[in-house]
Amino acid sequence: MTTPRIAFFGLGIMGSGMARKLLAAGFPVAVFNRDPQKAAPLAADGARICKSPAEAAEEADVLISMVADDNASREVWLGESGALQAARGGAVCIESSTLTVSWIKELAQAAAARNCELVDAPVTGSKTHAASGQLLFMVGGSDAAVGKAHPILSAMGRGVVHLGPSGSGAWQKLINNFLGGVQIASLAQAVALIERSGIDRDKSLELLTNGSPGSPIVKTIAARMAASDYTPNFALRLLAKDLGYAAGESRGLTLDLTMADAALDLFRQAIASGHGEEDMAAVVEVLRKP
Repeated sequence: MTTPRIAFFGLGIMGSGMARKLLAAGFPVAVFNRDPQKAAPLAADGARICKSPAEAAEEADVLISMVADDNASREVWLGESGALQAARGGAVCIESSTLTVSWIKELAQAAAARNCELVDAPVTGSKTHAASGQLLFMVGGSDAAVGKAHPILSAMGRGVVHLGPSGSGAWQKLINNFLGGVQIASLAQAVALIERSGIDRDKSLELLTNGSPGSPIVKTIAARMAASDYTPNFALRLLAKDLGYAAGESRGLTLDLTMADAALDLFRQAIASGHGEEDMAAVVEVLRKP
């Protein structure tokens, strides 16, 4: 059986690690990134560096995107020299970015018009999980398309969960990040309350993280907040974007995510204070200021 040829778009914190795992697994990979400097290091690992998404897509059997938002995704797939204009009939298009469900459904129609099929496959995990191949993929799409995508996704992650038709993965990711974002915002306020109260912060956080509030994300982010370590594993501005997407999409179901709105307000304050490119744990800093 011929090894699928892969085109990969987006080599940021997550995408670079994912592309390297595909190369390590022996897949031929052509890559494109808006900033060519981020693509250059992958040439040493065997990637073919391309000047446009279309160039990368020309010979690919599987096309994968991992970009920041709806606008970046639209540009990669449908923009000038976009991937879909050069995609071969029968290619599987995998969108792993965190995007709105509305855009995913539009993209699925655009792919179908090119005789391709879309799999929305966003992930849970951060920079370290991408680099180590421990991402979990939350997937939407037809059984046939997901079956074709499965070996490629498995090379980048620890599991693939097929949730339903196209858009299902996108919904799950927004719900996931909504819940995580609300926990981080609540934790930031809890840390500020601890620090202002004067009780022993380390002992207090140990009680909280080892008690009922201690979800995995609370444990991880509490340690970063305590150390004021904001080396980006997941940029604060991107979590704010995800909360906004979740709140907006929910309104189409006549449901107001008031908790998302409250958390988003705190994250926007942090962005306005210059923390947008730092790790999401930096949201606590706006509460530490007088």
